[in-house]
Amino acid sequence: MHDWQELVRRQLDGLALEPHERADVIEELAAHLDELYEDLRNQGLTEEDAERRALSEVTNWPAFRRRIQMARRKENRMTNRVTQLWLPCLLTFALTMAILALIQVVGPAPRIFMVRGRPNMVPTGTIYIPWLLSLPLVGAIGAFLSHRAGGTRLAIFFSTVFPVVPYLIFFGVAGPLVLIFADHDGRNFVLALLAEGLIPWVVLPGSALLAGGLTVHFFSKGGRVIAAL
Repeated sequence: MHDWQELVRRQLDGLALEPHERADVIEELAAHLDELYEDLRNQGLTEEDAERRALSEVTNWPAFRRRIQMARRKENRMTNRVTQLWLPCLLTFALTMAILALIQVVGPAPRIFMVRGRPNMVPTGTIYIPWLLSLPLVGAIGAFLSHRAGGTRLAIFFSTVFPVVPYLIFFGVAGPLVLIFADHDGRNFVLALLAEGLIPWVVLPGSALLAGGLTVHFFSKGGRVIAAL
């Protein structure tokens, strides 16, 4: 009876992985070699030939060890990116849009701001007060999830303010397009609308989200200090 796990453990000595990851790799490779060995024995090969053929699956153990480490590190980075950034970002965005949609359906009515002194009193600002009041909690949820997953400060920041990023991109793209394609009068008018639209859709909600995220940051920082004491 071959102890494939012990053989693989010796060959992969020094594998720079977490203990549970290293154990998983050893167990998986040992099971593969054992299965291959049994297949070769069933084909009529002697124990020595079957063992030699099975071990020939890996011709360069140091290179194989390096490939495993690189693959696992890449996998871990992808997993960390999902848990530390994308899931919190998508959750905060979904919560923000769901709350806004609910308020638009059930009320209360938003406050509308007008551009005074312009033709037809064009509305440029629509502020949903209950929505803004809910955003610190949404930002706190995003920051907490990213922080709990071990996210960097940048990941926590983006997880907090991600719901306003699409609006910021819209205003950032629309401004240059207006400068390029609009005439002088239309350009000044539309740029004024865009500038005033930044307040209710980027500045105010972004500040509210960030307030919640900063609260989580300070509480978590205080928790680490207490734990250290």
